Amino acid sequence: MSDDHTLSDIHSAAQAITVAAPAEQNHDFLARLLEAALLAAGDALTLERMGQLFDEADMPPAAELLAALELLKARCSGRGMELVEVASGWRLQVREEYAPWINRLWEEKPQKYSRAMLETLALIAYRQPITRGDIEEVR
Repeated sequence: MSDDHTLSDIHSAAQAITVAAPAEQNHDFLARLLEAALLAAGDALTLERMGQLFDEADMPPAAELLAALELLKARCSGRGMELVEVASGWRLQVREEYAPWINRLWEEKPQKYSRAMLETLALIAYRQPITRGDIEEVR
C-alpha cells in the first residue's frame, strides 16, 4: 500500500468527520487525525503535506495545525513514542531510552564479500595508487 493511497484514505475520512465534528472538538479531532497521518505515512510530514489531507476550503491555518501538533506532543508524554520536529517535518518515533530493546527487532546481517572482492580491496589498500590493469596482473 502506497503512502499516497493511505493519506488519501485519511483525507476521505477527515472530510466525513469534519462535517460532523463540533467546533469545540476541532483541536482534539485534528490531533487524532494528524497522529493517524503520521503513523500511516511512515516518514516525517511537513505542514504543507499535512495540509493536503484537507480540501482547500476546509484546510486549517498553520497555527491550528501547530496547536494540534503540540496537543499530540503533550499526549505522547509518558508513552513509548514521542512527536518530534526534524528537518524534513514532524514524525512520531520511539523514545531513545527504548532503543536497546527496539533495535533487536532489526537483525543486522554482516556484509558477505566474495573472496575476489576481498582480494581486490586488499590490493587497493596495499598498493595505492593502483589501476585496474595492475589488479588484473596480480590476479
